[in-house]
Amino acid sequence: MPQPVLRTERMLMIPLGDEHLELEVELDADAEVLRYLDGRPRTREEVTEFHARRMELGRRVDGLGYWAAFGEGDDFIGIMMLPPAAGESVAELGYRLARRHWRRGLATEASRELLRHGFETAGQSRIIAQTMTVNAGSRAVMAKAGLRYQRTFFPDYPPIPGSEEGEVEYAITRDEWLALTRTPEAGVA
Repeated sequence: MPQPVLRTERMLMIPLGDEHLELEVELDADAEVLRYLDGRPRTREEVTEFHARRMELGRRVDGLGYWAAFGEGDDFIGIMMLPPAAGESVAELGYRLARRHWRRGLATEASRELLRHGFETAGQSRIIAQTMTVNAGSRAVMAKAGLRYQRTFFPDYPPIPGSEEGEVEYAITRDEWLALTRTPEAGVA
């Protein structure tokens, strides 16, 4: 199964391709967008390297990978991620949005669609998401999408503000997701 085009109420998510490289370069040039990843903007060379790795990783498991998300009028929203993670049938949810699209619920909207796709179409048994402990915005998105806190851990991380507090991992299993989406009052469906 090739990686599909995904749709939500407010966005179209197209499988990431080489034609999206310039959008990634622009996105990763914003230090605030990368505040909890690198703590600084990425160079064009770094973005090109990451893009090549994303493209390769996106070919490893049918249906999983990276998407370029667009809103009305082809407005670039950001990169949405559901690549394979360590372990069989486990994927890792991620999102990186242009600052002009923050705090509008788009990361949660995209995450819910990626969870649906990951469980219903790509056959994943578990989906995880990780961020720095101090990244309250991303943690809120994870919780709103239905993932639950699993652990705090301390990877070998570059010294950026907040890294001393470690990383957190959230997760949801297919059975947990099905239970949430079958309960209308849960607000996840």
